[in-house]
Amino acid sequence: MILPLAKLGTLALRTFSKPIANRLKKEAGVHPKFRQFIVNFAQANHRITTNIQRRIYGHATNVEVHPLNEEKAVQAAADLIGELFIFSVAGCALIFEVQRSARSEARKEEARKQEIEAIKQREEDLAKELELLKQKLNEIEQSARKRGLPTILNFRHGNVPEERKPVVAS
Repeated sequence: MILPLAKLGTLALRTFSKPIANRLKKEAGVHPKFRQFIVNFAQANHRITTNIQRRIYGHATNVEVHPLNEEKAVQAAADLIGELFIFSVAGCALIFEVQRSARSEARKEEARKQEIEAIKQREEDLAKELELLKQKLNEIEQSARKRGLPTILNFRHGNVPEERKPVVAS
């Protein structure tokens, strides 16, 4: 019962995170201090990605990378913020799911350990009961010997009196 609800909850969380990410993207360019921060962040990201692309394609990396204009930088940073938010929500959902699964496995493992412990305990109880029965049998045999009845109760060695042995047909 909890599994479908947890999965439905994480799906709903991811679905709701997309409009929130879009709202963050819109609001990112409005506030002046935050706008300057994201412009600087977008310019740094642009320089790094351009240099990486140049290295991948074998072009010179010591050239000057032209900065983005302010609107493109704001848009790029807002897109990056939105994607980071969605990625963060998905990552948190994944971590939650892994932890939930680990707790479930731990509960199953604990149940298996308890079951094994119960089986071991039952085995020990049966071994004690068997030992007690052996002692009682010894007592009965000793009592029978004292009374002169050793052949009647001699179960232990598989000795069967001559008159009770099965006849083999030839």
